[in-house]
Amino acid sequence: MSATPVDAKLLTFENARRTAEEHAARVHPPATESADLLDAAGRVLAEPVTADRDFPPFPRATRDGYAVRAADLSHVPATLDVIGEIKAGEQTDKIPSAVGHGQAVSIMTGAPVPAGADAIVMVEYTSRRGDAVQITKQATPGESIVPRGAEARQGSLLLDRGRRLNAPAIALAASVGKSRLQVYCRPRVAVLATGDEIVDINSTPGPVQIRNSNTYSLAAQIRETGGEPVLLPIAPDEPHALRRLIEQGLASDLLLITGGVSMGRYDLVEQVLSEMKAEFFFTGAQIQPGRPVVFGRCADASAQKYFFGLPGNPVSTMVTFDLFVAPMLAALAGASPQKLTFLHARLKSDIRVKTGLKRFLPAILAGEFENSSVELMPWQGSGDIAATARANCYVVIPPDREHIPAGDWVAVMPR
Repeated sequence: MSATPVDAKLLTFENARRTAEEHAARVHPPATESADLLDAAGRVLAEPVTADRDFPPFPRATRDGYAVRAADLSHVPATLDVIGEIKAGEQTDKIPSAVGHGQAVSIMTGAPVPAGADAIVMVEYTSRRGDAVQITKQATPGESIVPRGAEARQGSLLLDRGRRLNAPAIALAASVGKSRLQVYCRPRVAVLATGDEIVDINSTPGPVQIRNSNTYSLAAQIRETGGEPVLLPIAPDEPHALRRLIEQGLASDLLLITGGVSMGRYDLVEQVLSEMKAEFFFTGAQIQPGRPVVFGRCADASAQKYFFGLPGNPVSTMVTFDLFVAPMLAALAGASPQKLTFLHARLKSDIRVKTGLKRFLPAILAGEFENSSVELMPWQGSGDIAATARANCYVVIPPDREHIPAGDWVAVMPR
């Protein structure tokens, strides 16, 4: 009996990706929780963060040097009287309150610019002689000064909901005194590996068996994308047991099934899902590796839940997660939608492939500074985990390119 549902849909890569993105835009993240600032790193912000005062709160010097009136340097060299010094963070009665005509104040990076001064001359263009300084460079008004409120005004939005909190975002939250942040809870993602040939990693595989690597690669990818993996037992190639485990997986926010989605006699995933009245959005994408990937939605006892059926070959599993699962999981984690973008690098060696499929092939991006190049990893197909582990990216080959010569620019998807 064919495992393929009657409404099978084979899409181009672009249409399959857009389909996943469109459905991701409709989901709602789970509840929110409060987290310590450092614990919030990598999570998705669930509240707006606003400026508690002007940033900077005073006109700020961006260079070590002298605060001056630019008009006093219309002719250089010019000698000005030094009336004081201002350090960053210093608050004493000795700080000059204003700079008058013919005067200058020694100032450090980050310090507040005194009234009257409208430029900072870098120390490299000055020479100090007692209480006077000779300046050899003209200045323009505003030079090396960040005006008060130039970065943000009090009450203005700094970070919006849906922002994944990276290091700069954490720094920005710290700068407004946010020791705790409201973040979205991590969605629970069930992982179900299928196949009689699969055994647990603690078991000794038989002559024709393999250890269950897919569950663990998916769990790692889930955590990297902001989810909490829920590892289910391995499903045998038997429809009733498979159905029970699928129903168990649908209790989570998202279900990932790996294996059992090809056209073989014992590839039962689509058959069982069809019997469960699942709605299929696509049952294949014109890519390599990962062509038999499945995306759909199924009702459990409480709600409609999305699922992905990922090919059982390990590299196919990892690639299809990055291409199709990642936007759905990111949305469930509360992140704002992001389009998939590729980098570009020069190809180190020729590539020859068959046309017809968009290919995502393991590769090494290497070089130094602006001089980078990319080269395919020698590999034995979508079951070659070792080659993929050594790779640091995928070269993206369009479906109409049979030969790409060395030196051409190619698209690269980082890992």
